[in-house]
Amino acid sequence: MTPMPSEELDPSLKPGDSYVQSFARGLSVIRAFGADAPRQTLTEVAKRCGLTRAGARRILLTLQTLGYVRAEGRLFELTPKILDLGFAYLSSQPLWQFAEPQMLQLTTELRETCAIAVLDGQDIVFVMRTPTRKIFNEALGPGSRQPAWATAMGRVLLSTLPPEDLEARLPAAPTSSAQGNAPQGPEEVRASLEQVRQQGWCLLDQELEDGLVSLAVPIQGRQGRVIAAISLSAQTNRTSPQLLLEQGLPKLQETAQSLSRLLQIKG
Repeated sequence: MTPMPSEELDPSLKPGDSYVQSFARGLSVIRAFGADAPRQTLTEVAKRCGLTRAGARRILLTLQTLGYVRAEGRLFELTPKILDLGFAYLSSQPLWQFAEPQMLQLTTELRETCAIAVLDGQDIVFVMRTPTRKIFNEALGPGSRQPAWATAMGRVLLSTLPPEDLEARLPAAPTSSAQGNAPQGPEEVRASLEQVRQQGWCLLDQELEDGLVSLAVPIQGRQGRVIAAISLSAQTNRTSPQLLLEQGLPKLQETAQSLSRLLQIKG
């Protein structure tokens, strides 16, 4: 089992007025649970977080007292109450309050999956998704992550960043996308991002997953700042990249512009 990155392993993160180490450790314990490890022993949590058993135990018992964790024998797991933390973000952002009806309209009209994501570090995080039954990765939902550089939404968001910020979010070494594709490193991704920046949209044909084509455009908030991206995804065996571009881009841009206007008025 690979330990998670821990604040104890980073000497630059020290307790002080602007950094509460115990709180950071509590968040690392929450993040230790996931699809690959939904139920864990105290020892496993401590190892994944780089904590002592005593430290992990205090945090787990605190989370249990607050209702975010439950224990069954030696195993700990998150409870549904943990969703409150994510829904607090969704409910605090005006975009998500009126985006879903427009996304559902796109999905119904084009019969393709629609999604909205934001940039977080080197990843995109899905905040809303209206899927069709035919698209891959039905498990993707709010909170799911994908590497930003390898996705259409991620490249749209990366293309808006200043150079110094962009460098920290690109892969340091060549990385393969979909199975059988040639490795892509920072230079190849930079060239793609420049094209995305100039044209204002991104189309990726089977770069993230074989048989999957995605088209994305930006959503702007106040002062024209890009805050999210919206995409359409389809299976290539029934929708070619060219067809998705021809039929989907005008409607996707119209939806993004509508959401951007609403954000500028109500956000």
